[in-house]
Order: sequence, then structure tokens, then C-alpha cells
Amino acid sequence: MRTSSPGTSSDASVLRYPKAVCFDVGNTLIYPHPGVPAVVRDVLVEAGHIRDLETIDSLMPLVDAFYESRYRADDTFWTSEEQASEVWVGMYALLCRRLGIHEEAEVLARRVYDRFGEPAHWRPWADVLPCLDRLRGAGVLTAVISNWDQRLEGLLDGLGIGERMDAVVCSAAVGLHKPDPRIFELACARLGVAPGDCLHVGDHYYSDYVGATAVGMRAVLIDRHGSLESPGTAPLIDTLDDLEAVIGA
Repeated sequence: MRTSSPGTSSDASVLRYPKAVCFDVGNTLIYPHPGVPAVVRDVLVEAGHIRDLETIDSLMPLVDAFYESRYRADDTFWTSEEQASEVWVGMYALLCRRLGIHEEAEVLARRVYDRFGEPAHWRPWADVLPCLDRLRGAGVLTAVISNWDQRLEGLLDGLGIGERMDAVVCSAAVGLHKPDPRIFELACARLGVAPGDCLHVGDHYYSDYVGATAVGMRAVLIDRHGSLESPGTAPLIDTLDDLEAVIGA
């Protein structure tokens, strides 16, 4: 049972938390395990196609470029379960073909996609569960707002994150995607808080910062890999261990 109220304190020296904190998922809360190249290699080996990890890894920029091109062209695919899966299968099929596997490319790509629907192939970053526990211990509501397919809730449950969330808002499940302001408003409505009383944490300036601030939420960008371009005025952290410092700023 929660015993404290968010954002209130009789001692001015105690940190004043927002009423709620929302999180993106990929590159914010979880990462692929043991990594995309390793999972692809295992799927290929099981099908009798031996490819070394170094070769697969060298093709990952091509896969990333495929996704970014599709995302820039029309990011609404995240609102559809079918379209979202088609994009990811398309990425892995391209990878298979570049590895010289053509006839089975689509089948093997679907197997890779299926693997990433299993919690065993993801891990929460080390700072995630402690951060969520600190927030909940302070009486703060927590939620996920993510561009993801409908397997998301099962993944979060399997990783110990779901039980620490008061709401999970998944794009493919609700037919809305970040940065559409409506998905942020929906999350706030499910939490029963006003956007101005909520902070959002994510790794993408366009999807997370622009979308959240458009409805009056505070927003923070997290840079897990030291690769984010200049976020302008967006507060930037490297780890969720630094989140309270931003909250108190």
C-alpha cells in the first residue's frame, strides 16, 4: 500500500515528485538479449544456414537504415499490428537476402520476429527496476507509452516491469502512435492525472519529447548509447539513476 502522496512534503528539502512518470520502452527500459545479431544467427543455424556473427553484425546498419526510411516515410504503421509486424519482418528478410538466403528469407525473418516476442530475448537495463521502485515508493504513478506491437504487455510482465506499471499504452493496441498528442493524453487519462502533473522519459526527440511537450507534459531524453543528436532544450540523462536530479531541477 502506498503511504505517501506524490508532489507533497512537509519538509522543503524533500524532493517534490510529479504525480506520474511515463516511459518509452525500447532503448529506455529494455534492450535485446543477447542482441539482434546473435538471435538472427541462432535462427539461421537452426535452419541449417551457418553465418558468423561478425558478418551479421556488419549488416546491421543496413537493417537500421531500412527501418529509419520506413519510419520517415510513414510512421503510422505503429498503429497497426499487421503493418508493424510487416516492417520488422521486412527488415530481417532484407538481412537474410544480404546473407545470401533468398528462398527462405521471409520464413526466417518471421522466426526472428517471433523470437523478439519472448521475454527471454530482452533484458531491462540495470537501473530500470530500482528507478521504478523508487518512484512507486514515493507514491508516483508509473506508465508506459510505446510505439510497439501488441506483444508488449507480455514482454513487460515477463521482465518484472509490468507489475510496476499503473498503465501500459501500446500504439498497436490503441490505434495511436507517438508523437500524436492523443496517445499521451490517453495515458494521462488512464492514470487520472493532468498532463502538467506528468513527466515522460524516452530516447527519441521527435516521438517522445515533441509529443509529450505538445500536451503540456515535462519530458526528459535518455541517451543509453551516447549517440543522440543535440536535443535542443530537452533535458538529457545517461541513466535513470539521474532522473531525480532532473525532477528536482
